[in-house]
Amino acid sequence: QVQLVESGGGLVQAGGSLRLSCAASGRTFSNYYMGWFRQAPGKEREFVAAISAIGSNIYYADSVKGRSTISKDNAKNTLYLQMNELKPEETAVYYCAAKTGPIRYYDSRVYDYWGQGTQVTVSS
Repeated sequence: QVQLVESGGGLVQAGGSLRLSCAASGRTFSNYYMGWFRQAPGKEREFVAAISAIGSNIYYADSVKGRSTISKDNAKNTLYLQMNELKPEETAVYYCAAKTGPIRYYDSRVYDYWGQGTQVTVSS
């Protein structure tokens, strides 16, 4: 079992920045592929970014590429998502998730563990 707890969400103006954190406990954090997903009201959960177990491979959704940075500190058992130049349409609940292996890192259905989510609201 892996327990995940997100933090860092909040209200920010359009163009602003936020840094989300995801603290992990339980099994060895460094063994897991990690992802960030988001879900807006009435919409499906969508992929934001993913990082491999040792941080050597990183992937971003086209919508956030160039504005967001995912990172993983295995010593601190923490995953991060730095988001810059935020847009109102990025208002959503942001979730971190963990899985073993890289297959379909963009597909929320293959992730085994999820946090409870943190709300990000971007005002225009």
